[in-house]
Amino acid sequence: MKRLASVAVILGLATVGVAAMPHQANAWWRYGWGGVRIWVPPVIVAPPVVVAPPVTYYGPGPYYAPAPYARPYWVPAHWYRGYWVPGGWRR
Repeated sequence: MKRLASVAVILGLATVGVAAMPHQANAWWRYGWGGVRIWVPPVIVAPPVVVAPPVTYYGPGPYYAPAPYARPYWVPAHWYRGYWVPGGWRR
C-alpha cells in the first residue's frame, strides 16, 4: 500500500509539472498522447488581478490667520431691549 501511494504521489507531481510547463499562450488545447487529442479548455490558475485604489492625500486644512488686535473702544451707557446697559470699554 505504501508503494502504491508513493507511485501515485510521484505520478501526480510529474503530471502537475508537465501541466505547469510553459507553452504558447494562443493555444487553448494540447495534443494528447498516442495520437488521441484531449481537448482542454483554458484553466485560470492565478488569482484575479486586484488594482488598489489610488492613495488619497488629505493635505493640511486652510490657514486662518488670527484676527488683528482690536483696540478697545468706549461704549457709553444706553438702553438695550428694555434693560439699562452701563457704559464701559469693549473689544
